[in-house]
Amino acid sequence: MTMEFVVHIIRQALILILIASAPALIVGLIVGVVISIFQAISQIHEVTLTFIPKIVAIFIALVVFAPWIIRILVSFASAILGNLSGNVWM
Repeated sequence: MTMEFVVHIIRQALILILIASAPALIVGLIVGVVISIFQAISQIHEVTLTFIPKIVAIFIALVVFAPWIIRILVSFASAILGNLSGNVWM
């Protein structure tokens, strides 16, 4: 196993983490901006008003995107495990 191979695997894993977490982060960002705009317009500055809608929206996003996230994680894991048989461990 060469250093380039390890760096390539780590780079792919980091990109996969960003891609897999993107739906939940984007939904949380959108809900947060909408709630912030609502708070600015209505002058209601309740701290707990932001948490519950964000948590619910992120949970719904994870439920909706779970099959896709699982599919890309499984494909990455199978690619890694498939490549390990061809490489020699030091």
